[in-house]
Amino acid sequence: MQQNFTNQEYAKYVQKKSPNSPIIRNIIIAFIVGGLICVVGQVVSNFFKARGLSTEQVAGATAIIMIFLGAFFTGLDLYDSLAKYAGAGTIVPITGFANAIVSPAMEFKSEGYVLGVGAKMFVIAGPVLVYGIIASIAAGITFFIIGIK
Repeated sequence: MQQNFTNQEYAKYVQKKSPNSPIIRNIIIAFIVGGLICVVGQVVSNFFKARGLSTEQVAGATAIIMIFLGAFFTGLDLYDSLAKYAGAGTIVPITGFANAIVSPAMEFKSEGYVLGVGAKMFVIAGPVLVYGIIASIAAGITFFIIGIK
């Protein structure tokens, strides 16, 4: 039997049938997991600082290690499992970005290295890279024209 709902009736029906989300619990878990990922990044950074690297070298080495860890744990299907539990806490920029690149590649690896992994690797991250690069070029040209160094 088919019922015709108005938009308001349908919204009430969906709200009644939808499970309530434990928002406070989700926020706390996301905060803790995101904080722990940042703590790992700080430990890596401190490790390189203790080895006498310059500030720029520490930043680069830390970024490389965190990207590697995000990609590695995505490849082992641990990052996605953690994301199901921690939600937004795993979207810490650098490891979350690595996950966004590796996940589609892993999903489509059965289609081959070129048409699967290579083509799907930047499905999510591609627009971010394109608009980030365009914005940085526009900012660089603007700063050059107005003489900001």
